[in-house]
Amino acid sequence: MAAMFTFKLPSINLVVLLVRLSLSILLFWYLCCLFVSPGNGTAVKDVSFPAGSGIRKLAAELKAAGIVRSSWHFILVSRLRGQAQRLKAGDYRLNDSMDVTTILNKLVNGDVDFRRFALPEGYSIYQAAELLEQKGFFSKDEFLKACRDPQVLSGLGIRSESAEGYLYPATYNLTKTGTAEQLVSQMTQRFEKAFTGIGSGSSAVSRHEAVILASMIEKEAVTAEEKPLISSVFHNRLRIGMPLQSDPTAVYGVRAFSGKIKKADILRESPYNTYQIKGLPPGPIGNPGADAIKAALNPAKTPYLYFVARQDGTHQFSSSLAEHNQAVRQYLR
Repeated sequence: MAAMFTFKLPSINLVVLLVRLSLSILLFWYLCCLFVSPGNGTAVKDVSFPAGSGIRKLAAELKAAGIVRSSWHFILVSRLRGQAQRLKAGDYRLNDSMDVTTILNKLVNGDVDFRRFALPEGYSIYQAAELLEQKGFFSKDEFLKACRDPQVLSGLGIRSESAEGYLYPATYNLTKTGTAEQLVSQMTQRFEKAFTGIGSGSSAVSRHEAVILASMIEKEAVTAEEKPLISSVFHNRLRIGMPLQSDPTAVYGVRAFSGKIKKADILRESPYNTYQIKGLPPGPIGNPGADAIKAALNPAKTPYLYFVARQDGTHQFSSSLAEHNQAVRQYLR
């Protein structure tokens, strides 16, 4: 006779005990993630949370940076607390000593730690001042004053009347209590680092002269490929004592260069107007990027003395006045 085996179900008390144990472990994990921070503040993450951005991406970013223990837990808590749809756009600096509730409250309250400011290549200090005022960072006068403050310039090692040319085009984080002087300092420090990284180039110009040339090249060029060619025209003209006749210099300090100038601009008396002066202007006319600085230090080897803009913004280069006049008739008629 075959042996009979019976399977005895666990008692209800045992099932209840197991369920309670599981719930206790889950609750302990939840509370640990909620109230116990993952670290001691050594891991720091600058987070940009744009308008319309989803919480899943933010949670994954925080988990990858070690700011939260679990992205799933972060999302769960935000939804249980009704905060997932109330997070405010902005730029935040978070660290791993913050618990989940602190992080969520910070984002719900819009308690931003810094604001981002991007300086485009070629912008002058006047254009930068207008942009900063439009974005609500500083007034135009406040920023321009910092750019011309002798003490600020001396402390930064700039031997010029302003910081024009030495504000490196890049994106900067401004703290809520940051000053215009601090922003100028950040920009010039980035310039120093970038200029040092570019290395030496033409020995025909000093560093300040290279920055002046780079600022003119940046204003004239539409494509990076043309910058060494435009640089060659300026270097060739300087070598033979020919006026540079750069259009952007004619309107510097008056208005932003839009690609076209008038006869009145050419005739305007200004120490920066290279239609009226010989050689380089006394200072830069904008803040050049790395490509323009490289081009100023390392011009292409060409016989070019002229260039004129084509309809697409690129340029036709010429070696003689006759070639140039023909190009002008062709592209500016």
